[in-house]
Amino acid sequence: MHATPDTIMREWFDEVWNNRRVDAIDRLMASNATVHGLAGVPISGAAAFKPFHKTFCDSFPEFQIEVTQSLVDGDRVCVVCHVTGRHGGDALGGQATGKSVDFWGMTVGRIENGQIVEGWNTFDFLTMFQQIGWVPSPVVG
Repeated sequence: MHATPDTIMREWFDEVWNNRRVDAIDRLMASNATVHGLAGVPISGAAAFKPFHKTFCDSFPEFQIEVTQSLVDGDRVCVVCHVTGRHGGDALGGQATGKSVDFWGMTVGRIENGQIVEGWNTFDFLTMFQQIGWVPSPVVG
């Protein structure tokens, strides 16, 4: 059975992120893929993605990403993600707070030959940093 862009992207979030399977990165991401919007600069290739993955997983050892919606257009897929978890590790450069996080994001991926070759990400990391107490929330009212 041919894997659709939707199937590949859902498998990416389930295997790579929810199940923390590093081997799935090599299977689902092309060695020459480009990933935008996660680390301040584009990440080039599956090998370069692994340190970002480790840092995030070490910082949030109990997080889950639920794909709540998807939209496919040819070789591209857009997914809406709900991220929940707890800040339980120091890997992001600050002391773990133990605080819960609950935020949203979206990824647009381009799929070729059953692998992600390009990804554009926009996740609400500001809300995440506010929830763990690293960035103050504005006073409204």
